[in-house]
Amino acid sequence: MSEFRPSRRHLLAAGGLLVVTPAGLVPEAFAQAQLAASPKRGGVLTALIDPEPTALLSAVNVSGPTSFVSPKVHEGLLDYDFDLTPKPQLATHWETNEDGLSYSFKLRQGVKWHDGRDFTAEDVAFSLLFLKAHHAHNRSTFANLAKVRTPDPHTAIVVFSKPAPYFLTALIASQAPIIPKHLFEGKDPITNPAHNNPVGTGPFVFKEWVRGSHILYERNPNYWDQPKPYVDRLIVRVVTDPAARAAALESGTADISGDNPVPLAEVSRFTKLPNLAVEEKGSAYSGDINQLVFNLDNPYLKELKVRQAIAHAIDKKAYLDIVWYGFGEITNGPVVPALKQWAATDLPVYAFDPKRAEALLDEAGLKRGTGGIRFKLTNDYLPYGENFKRGSEFIKQALARIGIEVTIRGQDFASYIRRVYTNRDFDFANAWLSNYFDPTVGVQRLFWTQNIKKGTPFSNGANYSNPEVDALFEAAAVEPNVEKRRELLRKVQHLLVHDLPHYDLIAQKNLTVFNKRVKNHTVSANGLRANFADVYIES
Repeated sequence: MSEFRPSRRHLLAAGGLLVVTPAGLVPEAFAQAQLAASPKRGGVLTALIDPEPTALLSAVNVSGPTSFVSPKVHEGLLDYDFDLTPKPQLATHWETNEDGLSYSFKLRQGVKWHDGRDFTAEDVAFSLLFLKAHHAHNRSTFANLAKVRTPDPHTAIVVFSKPAPYFLTALIASQAPIIPKHLFEGKDPITNPAHNNPVGTGPFVFKEWVRGSHILYERNPNYWDQPKPYVDRLIVRVVTDPAARAAALESGTADISGDNPVPLAEVSRFTKLPNLAVEEKGSAYSGDINQLVFNLDNPYLKELKVRQAIAHAIDKKAYLDIVWYGFGEITNGPVVPALKQWAATDLPVYAFDPKRAEALLDEAGLKRGTGGIRFKLTNDYLPYGENFKRGSEFIKQALARIGIEVTIRGQDFASYIRRVYTNRDFDFANAWLSNYFDPTVGVQRLFWTQNIKKGTPFSNGANYSNPEVDALFEAAAVEPNVEKRRELLRKVQHLLVHDLPHYDLIAQKNLTVFNKRVKNHTVSANGLRANFADVYIES
């Protein structure tokens, strides 16, 4: 066994993520994320969130709101610096075998679950196998996980049947939480009450969830990393109205909120307020992308020419500028440009061409009828801030020009998830999805036939199946050679751009707005989806 010491080259191979400064703002307008000195103890931190989580633990549910709250209670084996360098969390030391098939983790000793039970290697073994079976991302991430050996209470040896070149970058709390075996073993993996009454090892202890109002956490006095955490209470308030969020932040009744919490048109003004700042860092781990997800069971959308027509009808540059105020980057494929190591640069482009769109619909036999309408579709937008609704309004207007009448349907987050991923009662969705740090983790799950799994959020909602795509993804997942793996992923991107189960719009930027008295809120690649152990409030 040799000790794993990641190099810069290794980390680029694992993800190659970059942070891009949004258009329209100079870098000086943004706060610089760094650990501040001399933390102060005490106080209440109030964070705003929208939409409300549908669960408080990210062992099955991988939505953004759940990924925000879960790490405050449940931790991962590792955490990651902004450049994705692994650093200890529940694991203090790790080694990888030369063949790349087994990894040995030394676990932190003296750690207690919030109910007083000891944290051991048995919890790690149970958690990784649970994630392999039930987690939308980790069904592919851990597809070749064979077993986890536990030679003693503080050692876990993870064994794969085939190489998993991304594994040591896949162990963050928001995506691979370690859960208590004694509360999950023998229980229904989906309906277990522990998803909404979480018991973890993290810096905050769950106290209450008042639906539609707030989630309350209190400082864990027995946290292993003393004297952290520094704040006494964390209140996560559910505020769905962007104007109300902006007012709460501006008035000081709320301290912090992420994922573009205020209207993007207001960001420039907020950077000039004396009590507030805007943070651009903290989304390196997620690799976010705005896509249209087509239901391939729909009688119109199952036709490739119809999906191609929709693609040609949308002016992506105008979409970026009008809907997102330039906070993002156009993407022509399912891998975001920031994943430079893996994003194909030779993909065909569906240029904005309404005449070509009209011709494709004519070729498909969908002629204009009464009122110039060819057919009707319903668009469901992700209820995550105002930008996706604005995006759907833009798309409605674009498609009206080529004779497709679109009805926009809004709903709460739980209803959206149920409609798209359980009932499949939708035509096409305006979605926010994430590449994460590697296509095997964030992209494969969306198009892999084995991930057509009703009831699992953010899985293969399109119901897309292509054996060639499956084979390429599966080969890339176990290919340790970077150049060979890049070629496999290039081929799969070409197939996906041709088949169009999704239409890729932009890689959006997600900003955090915070009160300047809040320190150390963004100290890792996962931004506000970290555990807040380092956060303190300056008086």
